[in-house]
Amino acid sequence: MRAAVVVFPGINRERDMARALTLIAGRAPTMVWHADTALPEGTDLVVLPGGFSYGDYLRCGAIASRAPIMEAVRDHAEKGGLVLGVCNGFQILCEAGLLPGALLRNAGLKFICRDVHLRVERSDTPFTRGYNAGQVIRVPTAHGEGNYFASPETLAELEAEGRVLFRYTDAEGQVAERANVNGASNAIAGVLSQKHNVLGLMPHPENHVETIMGSTDGRGLFAGLVDHFVQAA
Repeated sequence: MRAAVVVFPGINRERDMARALTLIAGRAPTMVWHADTALPEGTDLVVLPGGFSYGDYLRCGAIASRAPIMEAVRDHAEKGGLVLGVCNGFQILCEAGLLPGALLRNAGLKFICRDVHLRVERSDTPFTRGYNAGQVIRVPTAHGEGNYFASPETLAELEAEGRVLFRYTDAEGQVAERANVNGASNAIAGVLSQKHNVLGLMPHPENHVETIMGSTDGRGLFAGLVDHFVQAA
């Protein structure tokens, strides 16, 4: 799997993401600068990591969504290539129009930095084939604007088309107000594009891939992506 990790000014999770990809895919990703205009030839997966691109000025992800490299990312997605945006990367994808909805201030108006539980809603996508449908995983989250919002019509469409891929739940997999840490609509933590090849995810699976961190629940996402490309070869 040939992965490319896009680096914007203010991004701070690119090395975490690169380490996770290297450990699980056995191949280091290419780091791509925001001012570049093309992705490396043969790129399979593009990753927009977390952090605070451009200091979160205007709106989170708004400036990054207009960076030169985003035209290449958009072209990659339009051709069916896989794109993963985590935390700030999710915000960038929404601002760029590659995913519907927007990420608003957390309902409690406070920065959240803690582990959360997510329910994997389906396992038949490249991003979740390393999990079982209904499986509950524990991964870290760290954000101030992770409250996913979309119109009622868009939410109904996402639900009907099975495009909600991860949902905030309690440890037993039940949707509950106390488990929806940022107040996201329908407790949505991760959504897919219409073609199911672009995923935006607010929590950080890349930080739970090694036993030293106390959990390896994030490995399934990356292992599933590797398996997807092995099977496609």
